[in-house]
Amino acid sequence: MESFFTDNNFSLHQGNCLKILPNFKEKSFNLIFADPPYNLSNDGISCKSGKMVSVNKGGWDKSQGFDKDFKFTYNWLKECRRVLKDDGIIWVSGTHHSIYQVGYAMKLLGFDIINEIIWFKPNAPPNLSCRYFAHSHETLICARKMRKARHYFNYESMKEWDDKISNSGKQMKSVWNIPLTPPREKIHGKHPTQKPIELLKRIITAHSREGDLILDPFNGSGTTGIVASDLNRKYVGIDTERNYLNLTIKRFKGSYNILQRNLVLNDNIVDKKTLLQKIRSFLKIKTSYIKSSC
Repeated sequence: MESFFTDNNFSLHQGNCLKILPNFKEKSFNLIFADPPYNLSNDGISCKSGKMVSVNKGGWDKSQGFDKDFKFTYNWLKECRRVLKDDGIIWVSGTHHSIYQVGYAMKLLGFDIINEIIWFKPNAPPNLSCRYFAHSHETLICARKMRKARHYFNYESMKEWDDKISNSGKQMKSVWNIPLTPPREKIHGKHPTQKPIELLKRIITAHSREGDLILDPFNGSGTTGIVASDLNRKYVGIDTERNYLNLTIKRFKGSYNILQRNLVLNDNIVDKKTLLQKIRSFLKIKTSYIKSSC
């Protein structure tokens, strides 16, 4: 199967995941993270940077009706289960528009749901209609392929992880406090549903080891792949949109990825003082290199 982009252990494929996934061998992947369309592009409005904007993300995010939406969800999850190793883990993100279909399809397919994570967004935008509670979280379902499998869980790393809800040194709770994706993670381009690096860093650290093979059937801007690569995992991403695959390549090759690798991702916990020292050191090295090259 020809790939859209390959660099060492980082591979991207363009197309519908239902057509590409059958090309992979059964029981190939250790971990799957999926951020499928939420089907919420319904010509409504939202708030971004204090301004009213359209909620529409693109044709790929429009609902095709309940039956077609569920059929698609069931089929891609079925393929994911086929390519997932027996002791593998799958994560799927969503909102109330889609996550209940995901959970029901998982149960039908035999997945064993082991956690429901609430990603709380402390800086979520307000609800402009003032007729509902402000949408300030997303739901992530974590499941193993089968109940009897002994899946991998990096308990010690998760226990030491610092979160405003779960302090370092105590068991991490199922509510995670993670702000929206910051501008510094979008310097190479934007995707309307781009997930923050911190979210994927937790997931990949929790349920995979170095050298493991990770799949994202809805690659988007490639955050899963960027984090996987920086944590020394192998990665396969699939997406229908060429422009977002190109954005992923820019992020993979870009200087931000290098900076993030050196400053944050190889350190489990980095305090602000240490981070500032590393940034200053990194910038001195870059400045010195630029001057010597002129």
